Amino acid sequence: MKREEKVAIISELNDSFSKSKFSVVADYRGLSVAQMQKIRIELRKVDSEIRVAKNTLLRRAVAETDSDVLSDDFTGTTAVVMAYDDPVGPAKALAKFADDHDKFIIRSAVLEGEKLGPEELKALSKLPSKEVLLSQLLSVLNGVPTGLVQVLSGVPRTFVYGLQALKDQKEQAEN
Repeated sequence: MKREEKVAIISELNDSFSKSKFSVVADYRGLSVAQMQKIRIELRKVDSEIRVAKNTLLRRAVAETDSDVLSDDFTGTTAVVMAYDDPVGPAKALAKFADDHDKFIIRSAVLEGEKLGPEELKALSKLPSKEVLLSQLLSVLNGVPTGLVQVLSGVPRTFVYGLQALKDQKEQAEN
């Protein structure tokens, strides 16, 4: 590979690492081309991509990015996943793929500058998606005014029930 090609690859990878909010390093040794294509398709659905490059190029590409903490994990056969939006979708896809394929081993990940291990990535994959979390928050926020109205209407209602009980008591006393 010529020097110009290496510089172009490093520049392209550096741009991808700079844009990504979530990056994962995995070992793909022993996977077939069809299996790699399957994970590529799944990752594209969740606004992310998987890239394979030489470890020396990857080390240079992550320099001065949030993903710099991953440079020690670039050994052996390395595939890098970069997610540009919600990290939960790619984490779910990778965790499912790793469970289905024993040869795909997740080494580490970085989420906005903080390094995560494989166990933490699995925990991230069990979270609901961004849309589900937003809908849950909306339902909680929607429930607050309803509860407030019920509490505020409870005082006059209790007062009216008390008056009704007094009226019934006086009517029984007269009879």
